[in-house]
Amino acid sequence: MVRTAVVIPIKAFARAKARLAPALDGAARAELARRMAERVVAAAGSLPVVVACDDDEVASWARDRGASVAWVPGTDLNGAVTAAVDGLGPDVDRVVVAHGDLPRADDLTAVIVDEGASFVPDRRHDGTNVLCIPTGTGFQFAYGPGSFARHRDEAARVGLVHVVLELPDLMWDVDDPADLPEPERLSERT
Repeated sequence: MVRTAVVIPIKAFARAKARLAPALDGAARAELARRMAERVVAAAGSLPVVVACDDDEVASWARDRGASVAWVPGTDLNGAVTAAVDGLGPDVDRVVVAHGDLPRADDLTAVIVDEGASFVPDRRHDGTNVLCIPTGTGFQFAYGPGSFARHRDEAARVGLVHVVLELPDLMWDVDDPADLPEPERLSERT
């Protein structure tokens, strides 16, 4: 039986979403980051969740929601995801990696494929919002601008066939003020 786990890297709520400063003050950005992360954790359904973080508040928040914590201090996003995936153990055959800033996330199981990998790009087809890969393949995470193309190239490098899933609720992330969800839509789903 294939066992899948979900890894969600989450930055300290108080430091999250700095690019939204023109539209939201610090407290509002922290609350938005917390609400979006809550939604992504809930979208994992019954799958085990590991939150990769280096912040005590986020770690406590994750444990309160039944998630495990991968403590990943002093690294970037790629290092945090790699450490969390490497720490999953031999019982996990597949991992879904989802960013914590998906205000419309509703079902992360939709990205699970039986073979190979799946990728959900952001709406601009630049970043990778969600991916699903088998563990133990040597896949190197390459987040940052242009990650969608790099992740597809990486799948080819390690011999994984892949599918691109254009799932609108998972393609919507929040990076800039123009990305902010309608307040009533976010609150009705959280």
